[in-house]
Amino acid sequence: MSDVNTPVVLVSPAMAIGSHFYGRVVEAFESRGWHARALPRRGFERDGVRASRRHDWSYADEIADTAEAVAKARAEFPDHPVLLLGHSLGGHVAVGHQLTHEPADGIVLVGASLPHFRYYPHAGLGLLTMGLLVPLASAVRGFVPPPLFGAPGARTLMREWAHVARTGGAPFPVPHRIDTPTLAIDLEGDRYAVAAASRHFERTLIEPSALTRWDYRRADTPEGGSTHHVFWAKTPDPVVDQVVTWWADVSR
Repeated sequence: MSDVNTPVVLVSPAMAIGSHFYGRVVEAFESRGWHARALPRRGFERDGVRASRRHDWSYADEIADTAEAVAKARAEFPDHPVLLLGHSLGGHVAVGHQLTHEPADGIVLVGASLPHFRYYPHAGLGLLTMGLLVPLASAVRGFVPPPLFGAPGARTLMREWAHVARTGGAPFPVPHRIDTPTLAIDLEGDRYAVAAASRHFERTLIEPSALTRWDYRRADTPEGGSTHHVFWAKTPDPVVDQVVTWWADVSR
C-alpha cells in the first residue's frame, strides 16, 4: 500500500534508550506498508560515544539531529508525509522540533509529559529530589553518572530535564503552541508520564484543535503485551494500528 499518502515515520527514542530497542515498532509500521526508521539517541547507541565530561549535548542538539533526519526523509521520499513518533523524552524532542524547525506533517506522542514534581504522588518528592541531584552530580562528574535517572546522561540535557522536573517549564523555547496534527497516547498505569503531567504537556505545547488523544488500556494489550512506559514497544501492534487509523482520519 505504498503510495503518496503513506507516511514515513521517524521514531524518536525515550531517554537512555537507543534506536535498536524500537525494532518491533519499525517492523510493525513496515508490515502495514508504511516507511519507518528509529532515530539514534545520543549517548545510547551501541557504537556511539557516551556522555562524559568531554562529551556533552543539549536538547537543542537532539532537536537539530531530528531536523536533519526529517530533511533527509523528505529528500528520500519527496511525495510522502513525514511523521514524528516521540516516546517520552522523544516526545519533548518531537515537539521542540515542530516549534523551532520546518515542521513534520504530524506527530505521535507516546508516554510524553512535562514531568513537574507537583503532578506526581507523594508530593513528587522522589522526582524533586532527582531534579535537585542532577545538577549537583553533573557539576562534580561532568555528566550524570549511574545510578541516577537517565545515566550516563549529558550534563546540559539532563540539567534542562531537571529544570522541567523542578518548574514544569518546557526545555526549549515555546513561541506558540504547535498546530500540526498530533496524536497523544496515554499508557494505562504509566508511573513516569502520569495523566496530570501529560495534560500539562498538552495544555502548554499543543493547540487543542490539533490534538487527538487515545488511552491505551491494559485490556487492549495483546497476549504478553504491556502498557508499561517502556515495554509497550515490545508488542506495539495496538499502538501502530491506532496511529494508522488516526492518520487515515486526519489526512482525508
